[in-house]
Amino acid sequence: MALKLCNLNVNLPFGLGGASIEITEGQARVAWALYIEMATRIVTQNLKKGEGSVRESLNSIYSLFDTTRSVLREAGPDAASGPDSIGPIAIMILNQGIRPKLVKWHTSLGDFEAGETLRQQKELGSNAKIVVDEPRWKDYDKFYEEMEDFQSEMKDYLDLLAEIAGIK
Repeated sequence: MALKLCNLNVNLPFGLGGASIEITEGQARVAWALYIEMATRIVTQNLKKGEGSVRESLNSIYSLFDTTRSVLREAGPDAASGPDSIGPIAIMILNQGIRPKLVKWHTSLGDFEAGETLRQQKELGSNAKIVVDEPRWKDYDKFYEEMEDFQSEMKDYLDLLAEIAGIK
Protein backbone atom coordinates (compact mmCIF):
# COMPACT_ATOMS: atom_id res chain seq x y z
CA MET A 1 0.00 0.00 0.00
CA ALA A 2 1.26 3.47 -0.90
CA LEU A 3 2.35 5.88 1.76
CA LYS A 4 -0.21 8.60 2.55
CA LEU A 5 1.43 12.00 2.09
CA CYS A 6 -1.47 14.38 2.83
CA ASN A 7 -5.04 15.34 2.05
CA LEU A 8 -5.83 18.11 -0.38
CA ASN A 9 -9.21 19.81 -0.71
CA VAL A 10 -9.67 21.16 -4.24
CA ASN A 11 -12.22 22.72 -6.56
CA LEU A 12 -12.41 20.91 -9.87
CA PRO A 13 -12.52 22.81 -13.17
CA PHE A 14 -15.55 22.91 -15.49
CA GLY A 15 -17.87 23.38 -12.51
CA LEU A 16 -17.47 19.72 -11.55
CA GLY A 17 -17.52 20.39 -7.81
CA GLY A 18 -14.87 19.70 -5.24
CA ALA A 19 -12.81 16.79 -4.04
CA SER A 20 -10.75 15.80 -1.03
CA ILE A 21 -7.80 13.96 -2.49
CA GLU A 22 -5.63 11.72 -0.38
CA ILE A 23 -2.26 12.25 -2.00
CA THR A 24 -0.08 9.17 -2.09
CA GLU A 25 3.13 8.51 -3.96
CA GLY A 26 1.10 6.76 -6.67
CA GLN A 27 -1.32 9.70 -6.98
CA ALA A 28 1.61 12.12 -7.25
CA ARG A 29 3.28 10.03 -9.99
CA VAL A 30 0.09 9.93 -12.05
CA ALA A 31 -0.48 13.67 -11.57
CA TRP A 32 3.12 14.33 -12.70
CA ALA A 33 2.67 12.24 -15.88
CA LEU A 34 -0.61 14.01 -16.71
CA TYR A 35 0.91 17.40 -15.86
CA ILE A 36 3.73 16.89 -18.38
CA GLU A 37 1.22 15.99 -21.11
CA MET A 38 -1.02 18.98 -20.39
CA ALA A 39 1.74 21.54 -19.92
CA THR A 40 3.22 20.80 -23.33
CA ARG A 41 0.03 21.08 -25.40
CA ILE A 42 -1.93 23.94 -26.89
CA VAL A 43 -4.73 23.22 -24.44
CA THR A 44 -2.85 25.12 -21.71
CA GLN A 45 -1.06 27.66 -23.90
CA ASN A 46 -2.47 30.93 -25.19
CA LEU A 47 -3.99 30.49 -28.64
CA LYS A 48 -4.94 33.73 -30.28
CA LYS A 49 -7.27 33.99 -33.26
CA GLY A 50 -5.42 33.24 -36.46
CA GLU A 51 -2.55 31.43 -34.77
CA GLY A 52 -2.06 27.85 -35.78
CA SER A 53 -4.75 25.60 -37.13
CA VAL A 54 -8.11 24.91 -35.53
CA ARG A 55 -7.95 21.30 -36.76
CA GLU A 56 -4.47 20.77 -35.27
CA SER A 57 -5.59 22.34 -31.99
CA LEU A 58 -8.58 19.99 -31.81
CA ASN A 59 -6.40 16.99 -32.65
CA SER A 60 -3.99 17.96 -29.86
CA ILE A 61 -6.83 18.25 -27.36
CA TYR A 62 -8.33 14.96 -28.55
CA SER A 63 -4.99 13.21 -28.06
CA LEU A 64 -5.36 13.85 -24.32
CA PHE A 65 -7.89 11.02 -24.24
CA ASP A 66 -5.35 8.43 -25.44
CA THR A 67 -2.63 9.93 -23.30
CA THR A 68 -4.75 9.93 -20.14
CA ARG A 69 -5.90 6.36 -20.79
CA SER A 70 -2.31 5.27 -21.23
CA VAL A 71 -1.11 7.02 -18.05
CA LEU A 72 -3.96 5.58 -16.00
CA ARG A 73 -3.54 2.10 -17.45
CA GLU A 74 0.19 2.13 -16.63
CA ALA A 75 -0.47 3.42 -13.10
CA GLY A 76 -2.97 0.67 -12.41
CA PRO A 77 -5.06 0.71 -9.22
CA ASP A 78 -2.79 3.33 -7.58
CA ALA A 79 -4.58 5.90 -9.74
CA ALA A 80 -8.01 4.99 -8.38
CA SER A 81 -7.96 4.60 -4.62
CA GLY A 82 -11.45 6.09 -4.38
CA PRO A 83 -13.75 8.54 -6.18
CA ASP A 84 -11.63 11.48 -5.02
CA SER A 85 -8.42 10.17 -6.53
CA ILE A 86 -6.58 11.23 -9.65
CA GLY A 87 -7.89 8.42 -11.89
CA PRO A 88 -11.61 9.05 -11.48
CA ILE A 89 -11.04 12.82 -11.50
CA ALA A 90 -9.04 12.64 -14.75
CA ILE A 91 -11.78 10.54 -16.36
CA MET A 92 -14.44 12.98 -15.17
CA ILE A 93 -12.46 15.92 -16.62
CA LEU A 94 -12.22 14.09 -19.96
CA ASN A 95 -15.85 13.01 -20.15
CA GLN A 96 -17.64 15.97 -18.59
CA GLY A 97 -15.21 18.83 -19.20
CA ILE A 98 -13.36 18.20 -22.45
CA ARG A 99 -15.62 15.84 -24.44
CA PRO A 100 -18.62 18.20 -24.75
CA LYS A 101 -16.44 20.94 -26.26
CA LEU A 102 -14.70 18.54 -28.63
CA VAL A 103 -17.99 17.08 -29.84
CA LYS A 104 -19.31 20.56 -30.55
CA TRP A 105 -16.18 21.82 -32.31
CA HIS A 106 -15.28 18.61 -34.16
CA THR A 107 -18.82 18.27 -35.51
CA SER A 108 -19.07 21.86 -36.70
CA LEU A 109 -15.57 21.97 -38.20
CA GLY A 110 -16.00 18.52 -39.76
CA ASP A 111 -19.23 19.61 -41.45
CA PHE A 112 -17.48 22.71 -42.78
CA GLU A 113 -14.50 20.69 -44.04
CA ALA A 114 -16.79 18.20 -45.80
CA GLY A 115 -18.73 21.05 -47.43
CA GLU A 116 -15.50 22.72 -48.55
CA THR A 117 -14.25 19.44 -50.00
CA LEU A 118 -17.44 18.93 -52.02
CA ARG A 119 -17.50 22.56 -53.17
CA GLN A 120 -13.88 22.52 -54.30
CA GLN A 121 -14.19 19.14 -56.02
CA LYS A 122 -17.22 20.44 -57.89
CA GLU A 123 -15.39 23.61 -58.94
CA LEU A 124 -11.91 22.16 -59.55
CA GLY A 125 -12.48 18.48 -60.25
CA SER A 126 -12.17 15.39 -58.12
CA ASN A 127 -8.38 15.26 -58.39
CA ALA A 128 -7.88 18.79 -57.09
CA LYS A 129 -5.89 19.37 -53.95
CA ILE A 130 -8.37 20.50 -51.31
CA VAL A 131 -7.39 23.48 -49.20
CA VAL A 132 -9.64 24.29 -46.26
CA ASP A 133 -9.59 27.97 -45.40
CA GLU A 134 -10.54 27.76 -41.72
CA PRO A 135 -11.33 31.49 -41.33
CA ARG A 136 -14.31 30.89 -43.67
CA TRP A 137 -15.78 28.47 -41.09
CA LYS A 138 -18.91 30.08 -39.61
CA ASP A 139 -17.79 29.20 -36.06
CA TYR A 140 -14.19 30.36 -36.49
CA ASP A 141 -14.49 33.47 -34.30
CA LYS A 142 -16.68 31.67 -31.77
CA PHE A 143 -14.12 28.84 -31.51
CA TYR A 144 -11.37 31.26 -30.50
CA GLU A 145 -13.65 33.03 -28.02
CA GLU A 146 -14.68 29.75 -26.40
CA MET A 147 -11.15 28.39 -26.58
CA GLU A 148 -9.99 31.20 -24.29
CA ASP A 149 -12.46 30.11 -21.57
CA PHE A 150 -11.71 26.44 -22.20
CA GLN A 151 -7.97 27.03 -21.83
CA SER A 152 -8.58 28.86 -18.57
CA GLU A 153 -10.39 25.77 -17.23
CA MET A 154 -7.59 23.54 -18.50
CA LYS A 155 -5.01 25.75 -16.78
CA ASP A 156 -6.97 25.25 -13.55
CA TYR A 157 -6.71 21.50 -14.15
CA LEU A 158 -2.98 21.88 -14.83
CA ASP A 159 -2.59 23.76 -11.53
CA LEU A 160 -4.48 20.97 -9.75
CA LEU A 161 -2.20 18.35 -11.27
CA ALA A 162 0.84 20.38 -10.24
CA GLU A 163 -0.40 20.62 -6.68
CA ILE A 164 -1.06 16.88 -6.46
CA ALA A 165 2.35 16.15 -8.01
CA GLY A 166 4.04 18.45 -5.52
CA ILE A 167 5.24 20.95 -8.12
CA LYS A 168 5.86 24.39 -6.63
